[in-house]
Amino acid sequence: MKPVIDYSIYLVTDEACLHGRPLLECVEEALAAGVTLVQYRAKAADGGVLYAEACRLKQLCDKYGVPLIINDRLDIALAVGAAGVHLGQDDLPCAVARRLLGEDYIIGVSAHNPAEAVQAVSEGADYLGCGAVFGTATKHDVAKLGLENLRAIRKSVAVPMVGIGGITADNYAEVLATGADGAAIVSGILAQDDISAVVKKLVATKQK
Repeated sequence: MKPVIDYSIYLVTDEACLHGRPLLECVEEALAAGVTLVQYRAKAADGGVLYAEACRLKQLCDKYGVPLIINDRLDIALAVGAAGVHLGQDDLPCAVARRLLGEDYIIGVSAHNPAEAVQAVSEGADYLGCGAVFGTATKHDVAKLGLENLRAIRKSVAVPMVGIGGITADNYAEVLATGADGAAIVSGILAQDDISAVVKKLVATKQK
């Protein structure tokens, strides 16, 4: 059975944002403050490193009752018992991932326009990550989406969707106002000096 997911405050990991701080410590600080979903993304890491770190993250997420999503790698997701995977437009097609994973896993797909969103849903995507809403410092090849285009994607599909790209505690409310179910946040959480304070601000915004 698929886990019930709260997409509202969706942390995506990126070692480059940590300023030398340990990943697990930063993720735990965010979890303790109220992050609702974690995606492990480490595109440059070897499989063995991915597996070992994903195992540790899975234990940490289990401690807080928060699901773990693995970026791209179905094998790692299956190996560690993660809740599911997130796929980009250039990754394994969603329909293939669904066939391999079955119906008990969550599959998210990146969508940059309504056509990609509709296609992903038709192939079995459970949720969409849409961006880059405000531009992004972590992916240099992704164009700015903007709030109006995020709203257009929202109108095109009924599945949960989150905005991603340049989202911070200061503009989070604007993303929610488009009808998005939440925001996937990278540097807006992990690059901040006080991770706990930032996440608590996001939680307070969500509850308004």
